[in-house]
Amino acid sequence: MNLTLFHAPNSRAGATRILLEELGAPYDLHVLNLKKNEQRAADYLAVNPMGKVPAIVHDGTLVTEQPAIFIYLADLFPEAGLAPALGDPLRGPYLRWLAFYGSSFEPAINDVAMKREPAPPVMCPYGDFDTMLATLTRQLRAGPYLLGERFSAADVLWGTALGWTTMFKLVPELPEVMAYIDRVSSRPAARRAAEADAQLAAAQG
Repeated sequence: MNLTLFHAPNSRAGATRILLEELGAPYDLHVLNLKKNEQRAADYLAVNPMGKVPAIVHDGTLVTEQPAIFIYLADLFPEAGLAPALGDPLRGPYLRWLAFYGSSFEPAINDVAMKREPAPPVMCPYGDFDTMLATLTRQLRAGPYLLGERFSAADVLWGTALGWTTMFKLVPELPEVMAYIDRVSSRPAARRAAEADAQLAAAQG
């Protein structure tokens, strides 16, 4: 297997690195320095024209966009048990929460971060922020994970995203949110990836 993660510390790619550690997957790491704008260099734009990380290349196949990467990798390593299989009643909820991240949460967070008024609800991809957040927190309260008792790749994505967005005060530090972040971030794979990324960030200055 030839699997490469295009990665930068202190970026969204951190969640994919955690997922690879959770999966026990063999992978090569191609590190980019965002401070030097290496994600906009011609050689990386030839990989991902969007100039974003993460991206993965598996046996010559490029996958970008975090939810797609998570679906792809968790299905690629089924023995890790991080993705409900087709036919499993949890498969639909699992895909729902991975898609909800990209289709609703990210656009809402971007509007908040940029201090923009959202589009009218009929045109807005997430409807309104309060409803989006209430939908998520209701699921977290039912926890301990998004699929109930079962930990999945979706939790790696959401635990990491909520860790960043609460840190930057884009999501309120609600008890259910903070407890969920702690459950995900305290896992050994998350700790290994965080320590390795801290070393990378220090090396990049």
